[in-house]
Amino acid sequence: MPKNAKHHTDLDASKLIDERIEELDDWRGETLRKVRNAIHQAIPDVLEEWKWRGVPVWSHNGILCTGETYKERVKLTFAKGASLEDPQGLFNASLEGNTRRAIDIHEGEKINATHLKALVREAAEINSQ
Repeated sequence: MPKNAKHHTDLDASKLIDERIEELDDWRGETLRKVRNAIHQAIPDVLEEWKWRGVPVWSHNGILCTGETYKERVKLTFAKGASLEDPQGLFNASLEGNTRRAIDIHEGEKINATHLKALVREAAEINSQ
């Protein structure tokens, strides 16, 4: 089961993320799948990792964001979110910190893939500096 897997990268991590999506088998799995697809569309060579007791992580010259799943939400935490422009106001959690910012997605909510991709691209650009 993916929750107990240790840190993995590349194909192992991608497989574990696939398994997590399947095991959720509800709106959270579908949301995580859509977010993952948007991240891959934004950064085709993004690295998928599996860290911290089962958290999907997307990296490109450093961590872009994590994709945590909870009973009530899917949480995308951007490692350097406080440095990102967010003209569409996607960030709605972890707003008080100096570094990270997060997007909490609840059941029935949709996230604009175009705006999410723009944030992911900007995060990759900041990581490259």
